[in-house]
Parts: sequence; C-alpha cells; structure tokens
Amino acid sequence: MSTSSPEAVKKLLENMQTDLRSLSMECKKKFPPVKEAAESGIVKIKTIAARNSDILATLKENSSEVVQPFLMGCGTKEPKITQLCLAAIQRLMSHEVVSEAAAGNIINMLWQLMENGLEELKLLQTVLVLLTTNTVVHDQVLSKAIVLCFRLHFTKDNITNNTAAATVRQVVTVVFERMVAEDERFKGLIAVSSCPMSTSPFPCVSLQDLCQLVNADAPYWLVGMTEMTRTFGLELLESVLNDFPRVFLQHQEFSFLLKERVCPLVIKLFSPNIKFRQGNSSAASPAPVEKPYFPICMRLLRVVSVLIKHFYSLLVTECEIFLSLLVKFLDGEKPQWLRAVAVESVHRLCVQPHLLRSFCLSYDMKQHSTKVFRDIVNALGSFIQSLFIVLNTGNPAATNTSTGAGGQGGSLTTQAAFEYRGTWIPLMTVSVQGSAKATYLEMLDKVEPPSIPEGYAMSVAFSALLDLVRGITSMIERALAKEEEEAVHREANPDQNTQLDVSLSGAHLVWEEMVSACWCGLLAALSLLLDASTDETATESILKAELTVAALCGRLGLVTPRDAFITAICKASLPPHYALTVLSSNTANLNKAYSIQGQSVQIISSSSESHQQVVAVGQPLSVQPQGTVVLTAKNIQCMRTLLNLAHCHGVVLGTSWQLVLATLQHLVWILGLKPGVGGALKPGRAVEGPSTVLTTAVMTDLPVISNILSRLFESSQYLDDVSLHHLINALCSLSLEAVEMAYGNNKEPSLFAVAKLLETGLVNMNRIEILWRPLTGHLLEVCQHPNARMREWGAEAVTSLIKAGLAYKHNPPLAQNQRLQLLLLNPLKELSNVLHADIRQKQLESVLQILQSQGDSLGPGWPLVLGVIGAIRNDQGESLIRTAFQCLQLVVTDFLPTMPCAGLQIVVDVAGSFGLQNQELNISLTSIGLLWNISDYFFQRGEAITQELEREEAALQKQAQEKGEPLNRPFHPAPPFDCLWLCLYAKLGQLCVDPRPAVRKSAGQTMFSTIAAHGTLLQQPTWHIVVWKVLFHLLDCVRKSSTTADKEKIESGGGNILIHHSRDTAEKQWAETWVLTLAGVARIFNTRRYLLQQLGDYFKAWEVLLDHIQSAALSKNSEVSLAALKSFQEILQIATPVKDSAMPTDALAAMGVPPVLIDPLSAPGPGRPLLRSDSMLERLTSYNGAELQAPPPGEESALEDAALWWSAWNTWYRTGTDSTRPPSGGTGTDRPSFVPSQPFLTALVQIFPALYQHIKTGFSMEDLRKLGVILHGAVSIPISSDASPFILPSYTEAVLTSLQEAVLTALDVLQKAICVGPENLQVMYPAIFEQLLLFVEFSCKPPQYGKMETKHVANAKYNQIQLFTPAEWVALNYVPFAERSLEVVVDLYHKTACHKAVINEKVLQNIIKREPFLFRCLFFPWF
Repeated sequence: MSTSSPEAVKKLLENMQTDLRSLSMECKKKFPPVKEAAESGIVKIKTIAARNSDILATLKENSSEVVQPFLMGCGTKEPKITQLCLAAIQRLMSHEVVSEAAAGNIINMLWQLMENGLEELKLLQTVLVLLTTNTVVHDQVLSKAIVLCFRLHFTKDNITNNTAAATVRQVVTVVFERMVAEDERFKGLIAVSSCPMSTSPFPCVSLQDLCQLVNADAPYWLVGMTEMTRTFGLELLESVLNDFPRVFLQHQEFSFLLKERVCPLVIKLFSPNIKFRQGNSSAASPAPVEKPYFPICMRLLRVVSVLIKHFYSLLVTECEIFLSLLVKFLDGEKPQWLRAVAVESVHRLCVQPHLLRSFCLSYDMKQHSTKVFRDIVNALGSFIQSLFIVLNTGNPAATNTSTGAGGQGGSLTTQAAFEYRGTWIPLMTVSVQGSAKATYLEMLDKVEPPSIPEGYAMSVAFSALLDLVRGITSMIERALAKEEEEAVHREANPDQNTQLDVSLSGAHLVWEEMVSACWCGLLAALSLLLDASTDETATESILKAELTVAALCGRLGLVTPRDAFITAICKASLPPHYALTVLSSNTANLNKAYSIQGQSVQIISSSSESHQQVVAVGQPLSVQPQGTVVLTAKNIQCMRTLLNLAHCHGVVLGTSWQLVLATLQHLVWILGLKPGVGGALKPGRAVEGPSTVLTTAVMTDLPVISNILSRLFESSQYLDDVSLHHLINALCSLSLEAVEMAYGNNKEPSLFAVAKLLETGLVNMNRIEILWRPLTGHLLEVCQHPNARMREWGAEAVTSLIKAGLAYKHNPPLAQNQRLQLLLLNPLKELSNVLHADIRQKQLESVLQILQSQGDSLGPGWPLVLGVIGAIRNDQGESLIRTAFQCLQLVVTDFLPTMPCAGLQIVVDVAGSFGLQNQELNISLTSIGLLWNISDYFFQRGEAITQELEREEAALQKQAQEKGEPLNRPFHPAPPFDCLWLCLYAKLGQLCVDPRPAVRKSAGQTMFSTIAAHGTLLQQPTWHIVVWKVLFHLLDCVRKSSTTADKEKIESGGGNILIHHSRDTAEKQWAETWVLTLAGVARIFNTRRYLLQQLGDYFKAWEVLLDHIQSAALSKNSEVSLAALKSFQEILQIATPVKDSAMPTDALAAMGVPPVLIDPLSAPGPGRPLLRSDSMLERLTSYNGAELQAPPPGEESALEDAALWWSAWNTWYRTGTDSTRPPSGGTGTDRPSFVPSQPFLTALVQIFPALYQHIKTGFSMEDLRKLGVILHGAVSIPISSDASPFILPSYTEAVLTSLQEAVLTALDVLQKAICVGPENLQVMYPAIFEQLLLFVEFSCKPPQYGKMETKHVANAKYNQIQLFTPAEWVALNYVPFAERSLEVVVDLYHKTACHKAVINEKVLQNIIKREPFLFRCLFFPWF
C-alpha cells in the first residue's frame, strides 16, 4: 500500500493520535508538560485532518509542531516513553512528513540521547530511516547524524558497534546515492562534470574527512568525532570507491580527491609492508621497522584492487606504483600471510584481461616506463618457483612440507599436489574457474595474521596463472574473430578499409606486446608446474594453458614464444633427459635466466625424479644402441595434448611442425607403432629389444592414439596451402633424418615420416598439385636408400599416391588436364632410375594395377606409362622383366584402341626392348609375336591412325616453324603413318641380329611376313627407306655377324636340351639367320619388283642384292651358299612387266618354262615354299616346241631390264667362276679348305636356264665360253667320301647325277634357243659341240680338279673302310654322263648338220678326229 493513499493517510492519522494519547497517558503524572503537548498535538492533527485535503503536505508543513510532543517525550529519558516517541517519529519519517526544521530538531534530540547512552540501537534505526526516506537532512544536520553513528560505532557494546558500523556504511551509501540521483536528474541538460554536486558539498567533504580520519588527522566537517579506526575507515573508503565509481570518474572534485588524498594515503599506509623483511631483527637495524599489520594491509590491498579496477584510467601513475608494490609483496622475504593476500590480489587482476591489456598499453608499451604487466606475470612465476626452492630458509609454514607427502612414507597419496625434487605441495580448490574468490582478503573480522594452510598460496597462484592465460587468450581470440568478420565486411565495403586497418594494426601491436611480455614468465611457471604435477586434472589444465598460449602465439605470428611453448610440451611428452636434437637446439636460448626489472624468472630443467605411473618401457630412437627409456602416464597425457595442438591449431604451427612431428616420431617408436596400409600407424611388434614392456593400460590406449594420429593428418586437408607446405617440409626433414640414421645401420628404420607423408598426400588429393613435387621428390630419394625396409615404404608411398591421384575425381577431370596427369605420372617414371630390383618390382606392379583400373583414361599419360614398362635392363632379373612384360601384354591386347596414336611408336619400341632382353627367351619370342599383333592393328586401323597422326604432325610442324627449328622425328620426312611402320621394321631388324638364334629366326619370319602382308600400305618413297635402311642394313649386319661368328662347338643349349649337330656352333646358327634374311629380302624383291622399280635407284639396289647373294653363295657354309642360289633363283622368276594388270605371276611362265622346272628354295621362313620337281630335262622336253617369247616391253623399260639381267648374269658368272675354280696349291694328300657341294653346283647350274631367258638377245660367244668354263668346272669337282653314298648311284645303275643332268639341261636350253632364234645365233653350235665332246671324253679321261687326288668310284665301292675316311675324295662316274652327252651330240648333229656354222667350223671332222665311236653312231647306226 502506498504511503500517500487515503487509507495509508487515514491510518497514519489514527496511529499518530494513538501515539499521542499513549504519550499523554504515560506522562500524566510525572511529565505534565509532555502530557499537555501531546493533547495539543491531538487537537492539531484533528484540525489538519478536518481542514485540508492534502493532509500529508499539511502535516509536513506543521511537522515541527506535530513532532514536538515526541521530542519532549524523548527528553524525559524514560526508556518506555523514549521508545514510544522514537517509534512515532519513525512512522512520521516513513511517510515523509518531516520537514527540514523538524529533521534538525530530531537529530538534535537523537544526539542528546546518544550522549546519554539511551536507546542506542533505536537511535541508529531512527537515523537510518530519516536519511533513507527523504532528503531533508543535509549540511550540518547530516554531518551531525553521521558523527552520531560513528560515535555509536565505538561504544563498548558489540551489538551497538556492529549495528552502528552497518548504519554508517548505509548512511554513506545513501549520501552518494543522492548524488547519483542528482546526476541522473541533470543528465541531458548540461554536462555532468559541470553540474552542481548536490545541495550540500558533503559527499566530497565527507570523503576528504574520511581520509583525514584514516590518516589520524582531524576532520574538516565531521565535527564531534572522538574516535576512529583505520580499518573501519578503509572499509568505508573501499565501499564508496567500489559502489560509486561513476561519481569519481564524472566529477573533477572527486577525481582530485582520489589523486591527492586517497592514493597518497594508501601509499603511506603501505610503508610498513614495503620495508619489512621476514627474519630481520629490529636490533640489527638503525631504526626499528614497523611490522606489517594484517587488518590494515589486507584492507589496503582491497582498496588498491578497487582503485585499479575502477579508476585505472584516472590513476595511471598511481596504479603503476600500486602494481609495483603488489609485485614486491610476493617476494619470498615477506610474511606468508602477506604473500597470500598479495597473490589473492594478483589473482583478482588476472581474471580481468581487459585491465591487463590496459596495463600493457599504458606501461609496457611506453618507453622509460615500468614493464608492469611483464612484472606481474614474472612475479607469479618467481612466486611459484620460490615455493619449491625457498623452503629451507626457516619458514615455519614449510617445515612439514616434506613430511606431509604421503609418498614419503612409501604409500601413494591420492591428493592432488605438486612434487618437485623432494618438495611436496598439496593443491587446493580455491576458486571457480574464471573467478577470483579470495579467502584472506575477506577476513575483515581477523586482527591477527591467519595461519596459511600448506599449498594455499600455490593453489591461488596456480589458479591465477590459468585464469590469466584463459582471459588473455579468450580476449584476443574474440578480437581476432571480430577482425575476421570485419575483414569480410571490408571486402564488401572497400571504402572503409583505411580507418579499420589503422585500428586493427594498433590492436595487433597491443596483443603482440602482451604475449611478448608474459610468455617467458608463463613458460617458466607452467613448465615447472607441469614437471611437478602429480594430478591428472592439474596436468591437463597446465597443458591446456600451454597449448592455448602456443596457438595464440601462432595466430599472432610470434614464432619464438610459439616454439618455446611447443618445445615445452614436446619435452614433457618424452622421457626425462631424452636426447632429441631438435628440441635441444630449440631450447638452447631458453635455458637461461630472464632478469626483468629486478624479477628473475628462470626456466628450471625437468626433475629427474618421477613419481608418475610408468606405462611403457622401450628403446630410444637413436643411431647407436642405448639403454631403455620409460614413458609415464604424464608423458602419454602430454602426447595427447601435442596431438590436440597439431590437430586443432595446425594452421598456425608453421615451422613448429618440425618440433611436433619429431616428438611424435620418437614417441611412436618407443610405443612400437608401425605403419600399415595407407600410412596409418598400428600397434606392431611389441618387442624392439629385450627389455621392451608395455602395460595393459597403454596397450588399451594404443589404438586410440593411433586413431588420433590418423585424424591429425587427415585434418591436414583443412590447412591452408602455406600451412600444408610447412607440414610437408617438416615431414620431409624428419624423413631425411631417418634416412641418414638408417645408413650403415641394420636396425629397423623409423618409417613414421614416410607413412605420414603418404597419409597427408592421400587426404589432400583435391590440391595435390601444390604439394606433389616436394612430396614425391623426397619419396623418390627414399626409394634409393640401401635399407630395404626404408625404400620399400618409400616405394609404397609413391605408388599409392600415384594410384590415388589417378583414381581421384579431379575437377577438371584428368582427361582434360594433361599437365596434372603428367605431373602425377612423372614420379612413376622417375622410379625407373632406381637400381634396386624391389623398387622396380613395386613400380611395375603399380603400373599393372593402374592399367587394370585406369587404363582407358590414361590419354596423354601413355608415353610415361610405356616408358616405365620399357625401362628394363638385362641386369634386373627374370621376375622383374616378367612383370613388366605382363603390363605390355595388357597394353597390346586391351588398350591400343584407346591410346593416342603418338604412343604407338613407343609401344613398338617397348615391345622391341623386351625382345632384346636376354633374361627370358620366352618373353623375347612372345614380344615378337606382340609386334606382329601391333602390325595387324596398324593395318586394321590404318586410316584412323593416319588421320590422327597427320593432325599431330601439322601441329608439331607449326610449333617447329614458330620456333624456327626443323621438325625432328625418326625417318623424317616420311609420312607419319609410314614412320610408324618404319619404326616397327627397324625394331624387328634389331631383333633379327639378336645373339639368340631363336629370337633371330622368329624376328626374321615376323618382319618379312609383316612386310609381305602390310607393305602395300607404305607410300612409294617409304620403300626407299625400307630397302636401304631396313633390309640392306639387316643384310649387312647379318653377313658381318655370320662371317665373324665363333666356330667353337656349343655343348648344350642349357639345362638338358641337346643341340643338333647342324646348329652346334654359333657360325651354324648365324648361317640359319643369313639364309632366312637373304631369302626374305629376295622374296620382297620378287613380289614387290614393280613397286621397287619405280624408285630412282632400283638398279643400285638390285646390284646390292646381287652382291649379297654372291657373297652368301661364296660362303664356306654349304647351307648359306645353297640358300643364296635358291634366292637367286627366286629373283629370276620375274617376267618383264607390261603393266600391273597384265603382270605374269611367274618369270618361267613368261619364258614358257613352268616354275616347277627349278628346284625350290626350301629354307625355313614365313614365305611360301616353291614346289619341287623331278628331272629338269624331262620337264623341258615337254615344252620343246614352246615359244619362249616375253611380251614386248617399252624401249626404256627394256633397257632397264636388260641392265638388271646382265647384272644378274655377271653375278652368276662371278659366283660360278669363284666356286668352281680349283684350289691353287697343295698336294693330293692335302684336304682343300673348301670344295663346293654337289647340291650347290646343281643349283648354280639350274639357275642358268631362267637367267638365259632374260639375256638371250645379247648372249654372245664370249658369254658361251664363260658358260662352258663354269659347266666344265662344275662337273669336274669331286665328291667327299662323306656324301658319296647319298649322291652317287649304285654301280649297276647307269644314271646321271643331278648336277650332270642340270649341265646337259643348260646346254639343251641354249641349243634350243639357238634353233628357234635368229641365224646369227647359229655360230654358237660349234662351241656347243665342242663342250659336249669334252664331256664325252670324260668317259675315258676323267677331269682333274686341280691337284686333288681322287679315287675312282669303283675303288670306292669296294673299299668301304676307306670310303668314310675324311681325307678321301671320290670322282664321279662320268661314263653315263659321257654316254648321255654323246647322245646329245648325235641328236644335235642330226638337226644342225646342214647349218653353215657347223659346216664351216668342221664340226664333223672334229667329231671323227676326237671320237671315232661317235662317228660310227652318226653314219652307221646299225652297228
């Protein structure tokens, strides 16, 4: 109910009348004046109630009269009457019906009661009601009321004292609240600083008097004060400063008082605390030092906290002094209670990061100024260190420190504590995180210094450190987040950039200075606490603090402090004194004392004592074998923090990745984690040494740690490009160290870095370009390491990355990004330079997998892949070559259609290289088959390949012209498609001279079959290259190799394979190759003559071919020589062309002689075999009357053909002359070096009939003479006794040998040609008769082959033992030959007796003279 409502007013009037009546009744006898005044008051109230509508206002106007009876009642000093009157007065006050005059009267009356010691509590209550319900009390009246309360505070009654103290506080508060209300009232009208303070200057003057009283000086305005304590004064001062900071900040008068009165007072009162040193004797000093007084010191610190908190901006210089004093109170020479309250005060500052920022901005960043913020942090660090170190200096609080630890008695304590080098300090819960709830600063009722519990100061300092770190990092991170938002805003509004950039730059400077100022002290303290912590929760808090500071330094770009904190975490993760070079070098500049403004902050080394639970014992990662090291639960906890740091803040680690990863590598090694598929680390062999032990607890944690490690590197996909490069560089650096360590060391190497390089690459495929080169470049170096395990993982990493890169769905796809595809495949090619077989095996297995999975999409990458497949060497072993060949087979069978035509030439080269390898014969032979398949593919897709190659050729030509360079490619300027064929032929040509016979044979068959089957695709100019660069070059190489081949017998073909005697020397094996090659070339000249004749140098080519035939025919190897003649036969089976459509298919058909008349070439090869025949003579006789007339050629063509055939005749003549020439020296007993065989001579003579048909028009007597010499020499050559049973007929058989029959056939062909030819040829008849007569004479006088001794066939028949001796030669049975020759002479003479040449040359006379028997046969046949 409102006090101004009608009901409340009515009730007030009733209560007042009741009070007055009661007062009248009480004073009726003893105090009549009071009774009368009371009755008068009743009348007055009734009158007011009856005559006025605004009763309360009227009551206030007449309040002096209304209150008078009650004041008189109080003057009676009767307790009952006084209580009644005070209650009535309070009721009037509560309804605000007391005027200023009445209020003054009331205060005067209360003062008298106070002096008389009456109703003290009631007095205080009345004063409080009076001052809180209205503002009528001010100036001197208010001063008197305040003094009244102060005086009551110092009575002997505790209840009164406490009530008075509370009243004073409330009254002072009311006074200042009035001022705040007035400020609000004037707000908006005029400036607050110029507005009137109040109707009274009391707030300002009372504050001044308060300072006077605290300083033990007389007050200016609070007259009547008789007593005052500093503790109470400081409490009042604190409450005013704390509750009304705006008054001091907005009013200059109050600001002045703060600077001129309050601060000097505080500094003065601090003096005893500053000068006092624990343990100093007063007698030792020239003047006694005042001892610190706990109540005053504690309250002073409270005041200082308020001053710093609220008035720092006004009192910059003064706060610098206060903070410096506060730092000094933490000194180890101060009393423990002083240090405790000082650290509580520091804690209060540490939870105010914005205040700390102001300190840094105002002091640390100013020149010639105290580095206050740095000093505070360093003082905290020194304070914590001193608690561990200065414990044996006589401090009574530390005497039981050691014995308080449960661990000293052998039992493990469960209480959270810090333990360092035998000093055990328990950890207490002193405040909630982020708040500074003090204990000793709140002990306002304590007079004597309290006893500080063991560990309390440490606990507060520990909380202060954590809160300081938490506050600073949170503040800066919020600002950085806001900055990022503003950056986005700036991008949208570029016009506003300048002003924002300036402000942000200034903010960054402050943040950097804050971190730079505090990191040394924080690191020293946190490192020590981390080492000393025995509680998991405390350890976690310390690690979190170090982590957040490291991350903050990283975000601000402060490299040195970032690395220092990371190093601290790393060292805490490893066993004590673990030798890790990267950490030792990084902390070289940290292991020293930092002296800052007298504060020494020393980074203390780790304690060698460990009271932690040991969870693992393992071998250190080092070059030389060392003893075991132990990992504790704290090490594992630190390792988790390190993983968390790298996982969450990897983007700011920069070069610190090296520290983090080096530590993780060593920890992983000690724990026995080994890399698995994809680079993930899994628990591997638990025993690296005889003393390796893993507890059950850590065994359970290993999979978790492994997963965290994997997630760490998986999270690298969220790093920016620069951070990712730092990570890759750190891993490469680590890997290099592992590589160096593994040299000359049989110990298993550390694969951590290689495995994590793989893992990092796999998760960053979306931006693989930026890390590919450094990543794969290093892994390729690892692949060359002599340690098998090391290079195995290098190869695994490289190949896995390549396969993953090719399989990844890039944008744009690899098919549209040739550069990226080549970038991905290039390391695969580089692996070919590695000499280790296991690496090449891994490389080729990867190629096989790539072909199976991505073969259809390789596109421009085919040349690289094919280069890898073809990079084989003979020293690599069968297994490697077999794997590579599997890849090639897959390419040829499945991927030729999908391959760019530019890669087809490479396929040919690769297939050829497999044919040339000598490790696996089957692969060589199969590769030749692949070349045949490739040629078929060329033939089938010729048109499409031609078009694509021509497009590529045009593009390359254009590029070459732009560069001003000629186009450089094999076999240029042949058309591109023809070049492809030429490459194929060239590669087969190389295989045709391979050292292995089987390869040569297969390659030769394939090449000639390919040319025969697909040669029609080649353009005419290309045939020139085929002939000269391929065929003749091959013939030259084969001839050279055959003539220089070894004649030594080969015992076996390897294993249990026996070699036939015809192939038991290299010479014989090369002879087979020579045969095959010459036959193939001859066949090409035979089948493609009409194409080849269009070349400008066909005649030259023809002569070169004939030279090769002659060379082969004169070879000492009977197989080669015979095959050469067969090839000679084949090239002669060509008729003079008329036109292509009318082209005869066989030369002998054009001559009237069927092809079966000539013994065929039966040498092995891919060509068709010629049909065999029986007697040449029998075949010719059936065509006796045939007209062997060639179609009439053109004059030019005839001249060319004549030159060709006469060149062939010269070759035949030279071959015949050289082969039938008798040996020049030696006796009959000497075996000649070489004697032509009968099959060779037979084949040689059999060539003449076909050759003659081409040269008969120009055949002269000289040519006939030459023929006769060769025929005579051929039939004169004896037979080796080794071959005679196979050539000579039985003695009873009168038949001719094949050679003799061929000789007679040649003469028969000649005489028949003369018979049907022009008359000028008839002059040759006498010469023919002469030759035949010579043959007839062989029956009586066998021919002699040089000086060679021969046996008659009859003797050879009956001397079987001598028949097979190697030194014997057997003469032919010439009787049947002579008889047949005689028959031919008789028959020929019958036909030609009337010819002039026969008559003129006296042929008959010659017959009679030389052969009487022949004459008788001619003219007297009946005899």
